[in-house]
Amino acid sequence: MENNVLIEIRDLKQYFNIKSGIFARNNQTIKAVDGVSFVINKGETLGLVGESGSGKTTLGRTVLHLYKPTSGNIFFKGEEITSSNYRNYYKSMQIIFQDPYASLNPRMTVGDIVGEALDIHKLYSTKEERREKVINLLKLVGLNEEHSQRYPHEFSGGQRQRVGIARALAVSPEFIVCDEAVSALDVSIQAQIINMLIEMQNTLKLTYLFIAHDLAIVRQISTKIAVMYLGNVVELSKSEDLYTNPLHPYTKSLISAIPISEPKLAKSKKRIILKGEIPSPINPPSGCKFRTRCPIATDICAKEVPTFREISNGHFCACHLV
Repeated sequence: MENNVLIEIRDLKQYFNIKSGIFARNNQTIKAVDGVSFVINKGETLGLVGESGSGKTTLGRTVLHLYKPTSGNIFFKGEEITSSNYRNYYKSMQIIFQDPYASLNPRMTVGDIVGEALDIHKLYSTKEERREKVINLLKLVGLNEEHSQRYPHEFSGGQRQRVGIARALAVSPEFIVCDEAVSALDVSIQAQIINMLIEMQNTLKLTYLFIAHDLAIVRQISTKIAVMYLGNVVELSKSEDLYTNPLHPYTKSLISAIPISEPKLAKSKKRIILKGEIPSPINPPSGCKFRTRCPIATDICAKEVPTFREISNGHFCACHLV
């Protein structure tokens, strides 16, 4: 493993058993993440995109061990953290949640929300030092000292998300999972938060796994992009390469849906509309999971699972027809 690699995932699987039927006797398995592998180098941002239900959030939370992996391996700086020693790395790995309304305790002041991580990890020696650290963290995300005495309900959505980011930064992590961190915010606020995340990445040497369903936003921040469909990564490449040369039919469809502000270009752009809904992860299609919605599927797609392979330098794809 290269010294520059911060996170490596090998064949990670996250299955959930659910009981169904009138008497809940029938066990069924949801394959939320079904054999995913990737590498994130230090200082990089891996964008993770796909429709709702593709397994993006589950993957992010499994990497952080918020869900215990069903199987596979997770490495942090070359050290395997899949089993019991993952607790030693909690301080180095943090998450920014999607909903800034639900992820903050309404009964705690902002100062206590940000300072809670400092308390847990004992990162100060005096109350004055704790107070200074909290104020510095708030300033880092564009808030001020006076905000530390307020409660979450007194803030706008964008400000609450800034509090969530300050909380994640409190323990000086190296790796942050941004789980749909801007999707609940207004478009103008989204741009501010994205710019702030990029700036902090450069100054604090952070590495991100940036989960989103909006490819336009992912393009702004990501070094590499992985496209997920029904628990699998179907395409992975450098950010610009994915946009200029998408290989998988699913990726092409997602990119065709990105709005274009220039009217003439928008008219000439052909939208690829997928038929049907994303299948149930309880009973996915045989062979290629995307075949039931794919406009170019052939017989082999129903019979064989496509291999996730390198098509060109650093550009991976799982499709029989590429």
